[in-house]
Amino acid sequence: MADDVEHCRAALERCPPGHPDRPFSLHHLAVSLRDRFKQRGVLSDLDESIELNRAALLLRPLGHPDRSLSLNNLAVGLRERFFTQRRVPSDMDESIELNRAALLLRPVGHPDRPFSLHHLAVSLRDRSKQRGVLSDLDESIELNRAALLLLPSGHPLRPQSLNNLAVNLGERFTQRGVPSDLDESIELHQAALLLHPLGHPDRPFSLTSLADSLRDRFKHRGVPSDLDESIELNRAALLLRPLGHSDRSQSLNSLAISVRERFAQRGVPSDLDESIELFRAALLLLPPGHFLRWSSFNNLAVSLHYRFTLHGVPSDLDECIELNRTALLLSPPGHSDRPLSLSNLAFSLGQRFTQRGVPSDLDECIELNRAALLLFPSGHPDRSQSLDNLAVSLRDRFMQRGILSDLDESIELHRAALLLSPPGHSNQSLSLINLALSLQDRFKERGIPSDLDESIELHRAALLLSPPGNFNRSTCLNNLAASLQDRFTDRGIPSDLDECIELHRAALLLSPHGHSNRSTCLNNLAVSLQGRFTERGIPSDLDECIELHRAALLLSPPGHSNRSLSLGNLALTLRDRFTERSVPSDLDETFSLFLQLPHTSHAVSCSDLTVAKSWVTIAEETNHGSALVAYQTALKFLDQHVTLLSSSSRHFDVVRMASASLAVDAFSCSIRHGALTTAVELVEQGRAVFLTQLARLSSPFDELSLLGDTGAALAEDFKQLSFRLRSAFDQSTKDQSPQIRQLTMQWNDVLSRIRMLPNLSRFLLPPLFSDLQKAAEEGPVIIVNASQYSCDALIVLCDQNSVHIPIDITRAEVTELSSDFQSVAEQFGSSDRQNKLVGILRKLWRHIVDPVVQALNKSNVHPGSRIWWCPTAEFTLLPLHAAGPYERERDNLSQIYVSSYTPALATLVRARQRLSQYASTQCFVAIGQGNPDRGKALRCVAPELAAIAQRLAPIVSSFTPLEDSDATVQGVLDALNHNQWLHLACHGMPNRQRPFESSFAMRDGPLMIRDIIRSNWENPEFAFLSACHTTVGDEKSPDESIHLAAAMQFSGFRSVIGSMWSVDDEVARQVVSAFYDKLVDDSGRLDCTRAAVALHKAVKKLRGKNIPLEQQIVFVHIGV
Repeated sequence: MADDVEHCRAALERCPPGHPDRPFSLHHLAVSLRDRFKQRGVLSDLDESIELNRAALLLRPLGHPDRSLSLNNLAVGLRERFFTQRRVPSDMDESIELNRAALLLRPVGHPDRPFSLHHLAVSLRDRSKQRGVLSDLDESIELNRAALLLLPSGHPLRPQSLNNLAVNLGERFTQRGVPSDLDESIELHQAALLLHPLGHPDRPFSLTSLADSLRDRFKHRGVPSDLDESIELNRAALLLRPLGHSDRSQSLNSLAISVRERFAQRGVPSDLDESIELFRAALLLLPPGHFLRWSSFNNLAVSLHYRFTLHGVPSDLDECIELNRTALLLSPPGHSDRPLSLSNLAFSLGQRFTQRGVPSDLDECIELNRAALLLFPSGHPDRSQSLDNLAVSLRDRFMQRGILSDLDESIELHRAALLLSPPGHSNQSLSLINLALSLQDRFKERGIPSDLDESIELHRAALLLSPPGNFNRSTCLNNLAASLQDRFTDRGIPSDLDECIELHRAALLLSPHGHSNRSTCLNNLAVSLQGRFTERGIPSDLDECIELHRAALLLSPPGHSNRSLSLGNLALTLRDRFTERSVPSDLDETFSLFLQLPHTSHAVSCSDLTVAKSWVTIAEETNHGSALVAYQTALKFLDQHVTLLSSSSRHFDVVRMASASLAVDAFSCSIRHGALTTAVELVEQGRAVFLTQLARLSSPFDELSLLGDTGAALAEDFKQLSFRLRSAFDQSTKDQSPQIRQLTMQWNDVLSRIRMLPNLSRFLLPPLFSDLQKAAEEGPVIIVNASQYSCDALIVLCDQNSVHIPIDITRAEVTELSSDFQSVAEQFGSSDRQNKLVGILRKLWRHIVDPVVQALNKSNVHPGSRIWWCPTAEFTLLPLHAAGPYERERDNLSQIYVSSYTPALATLVRARQRLSQYASTQCFVAIGQGNPDRGKALRCVAPELAAIAQRLAPIVSSFTPLEDSDATVQGVLDALNHNQWLHLACHGMPNRQRPFESSFAMRDGPLMIRDIIRSNWENPEFAFLSACHTTVGDEKSPDESIHLAAAMQFSGFRSVIGSMWSVDDEVARQVVSAFYDKLVDDSGRLDCTRAAVALHKAVKKLRGKNIPLEQQIVFVHIGV
């Protein structure tokens, strides 16, 4: 080939400008350079060929007999250059115009008219594919038909013409889905193949073309023989293109695609492995710079993704992503394949997010999908798919982070995609389902009835597009049934429930014995029948429901991810039948099923926890002896389930619903059984779950990272497996049991290996009583518990047995007392409110605190000692530290003991163990924001900070004031990275409905709890929160202790002072001034363990002044 090019160059040199043969020499050199480009893929050869053809055209003006030939040659070169890496649109447009000009020079009857028809048709088809202009494709087909009419049987160009028309019809079928186009395309390819017998040089091309069309028909109609024939034809073509053949790479790719398609349909792993090897072989035949490398990278990436889905080998997914990144680099802005490259990379990153939970993967996926959508303008055939891709990734982010705007945008995108998928469009069913599911999600979030109604209608439409025999029909039946069940639950329309049951029956018929989805279908039908029994009391519904649940349980052996759910479903329906008919064997079987729950070996899901809680409820209702085991199981499940959750505040709602009253009722049950140490372990396990989990997850992972590469690798494996398990549980639309079983084994293996490491034997296990008892080393901890079954106090002592004190009050009375106190606290200031406050504090003393004080005296806890309160339930909202008789000559609690609080015993233990690494240096930051972006100005902030600076600046290592314009959200977070001691004077903004949005008011906006718990500060010691409401948490889940002061403690501060309600500016200034005088020890240094006593003494100084009682008791101490 090189010799041919050089020979043509020499010939051109012999024909200088003006020579009559120069056009021919230009033409011959252009052709040889283009041929060499086809062999080697060197773009400079093609560029030179095009310039030579331009020069030849200039030498053949209008009227020249060879002008049409030069027009054609230049058009072909420009078209080929368009399909290289450059994809310059003007090349394609110019090619078409040149072909039109050539056709005009070849009127009807001209011997070369078929060639011109063919070339113009090909260019128009290519432009249609690139820009989605359907009229280009229609014109191309008409030109092909005209060319074929000019080439009768026996004409040497007839096979190529048949093939050209076939390719265009296949393309139109892809665009519009008209079956007759595809059938005609296949018949034309078959006719072309008959004209290319064995030995014909074009036979491999015809074999490949027919194979590709048969594969397309298989995708549309699912006839297995079409796919098998496609594979055999591709194998025959490959045999005719041995090593060294210029088109061998094309045959390898085409065979690989068909074999991969067969894997997708039949699941034979060897097909997938062969596909990957074929794609790798094709890629090796395409050196760097070859214009076909993009498609080879893309094809190999798709197959590796399939294999990752099959076997879960992370390296396959990582390689897939790298191949997609390489393909994107080969598709720079302006390249026609860039939209597909963006979409492919987005999809693979989305998959990796699903597996490993790295937020940046999902964010990048969304941005890539947005970029791809911009390149699919209105009218483009792939715009619908691109809209769906972006919508799905936004819905995934909503599921992960709970941002409602993501869900709203997802719905609008799905709507737009559906409008582009009219009746008959191949994507219409999927678009209907996607929009319906997103609307269902929004209904669950916001409860808008029209969302649910629309979802049902969309599911109905999708079902109509999946007639009997369609592989998607079972899914469509279940989707519609689920949405009708939601509407029945919401509105109680009986016909919805009846239709739901019939749909579930139909879905079950499509899942015969041995079908992977049968267990789910049995369960769905049973649940619907149970709902109808509850509604109408038809005995046969309940009996059938029980038999269905028995059948489902047989399909969920030990280790199956649905085992707990199946046990629970059957147990609950048997309990219902016992309630109806009082047959003792039904109740006995109920508890025998529940008692299998503690032996669960699979990873725990939210539904497993719900089953365990049902056991708790039934055991309490029937006074069954298994009640304490039921609580222990439920709390173990809660602990295991929370371990799988991320630290996203969205998962707080999961925790709140799962743990509601569980811990306090478990405490009561343990007390009733005389198991005091168990009571402490269980209440600790089930309270402050979310923040405790954050603390438990951070410090052990820090320890792991200190153990070198092994520890770091185990930490990363554990985080990824936890995320993958959570994702598998979230995919409720299909049976995930095999994947969950495999992931559980891997998760347990990593957990076991971590627990074998030094000091990590109890990694992620709840603490034992012997560990928790250490909380009482500096003084007793009093757990005050309010349960629906009893109210109790338990004094935990460090060197004695715990002491139980029954409390003569019901939880309903505690709730009423808490409600009364909240009403009083909202209107502090009037004398009437003062009297009511004293009345509440007296009740607290009489019913709760005085019995505890008497028990402390008997346990030799001397007056003046420190004590820690650990309240639960509504007790967390009451000022136990301020209780007293409030009578002359009788002491209130504050005159007997120095009170502190702790949200959990383990928190106090961690605070004691966390000794400062900065003992020699004490860096203090005083932050004041008297002029926030919202709220009234605080006039005493500046004097307060000035008093602190005057007292502390001379004795600490560094003192940093941060006021007004400097006191921004980021400014505060940055300051806490360099200081261990904090004073914060500003507005506190509690949010009882959304506790993670409780905040401190800064100059530029709120510093929220979620910002605080995400921070990773270096050894924080002490925080004085001179702000209002800093210990006010979530009114719906007081046991979760999500408030500003607790957030500071869980973020590492060993000692925190906060307020229970609004603080008067002047009172705060006086308390702060007196407090810091007492916080300095005899050596002139700050000591955070003196904080409680310092606060006690500072408040005591207020008593002689004319200061309202509520301001004397507003501050509380939390921690060491």
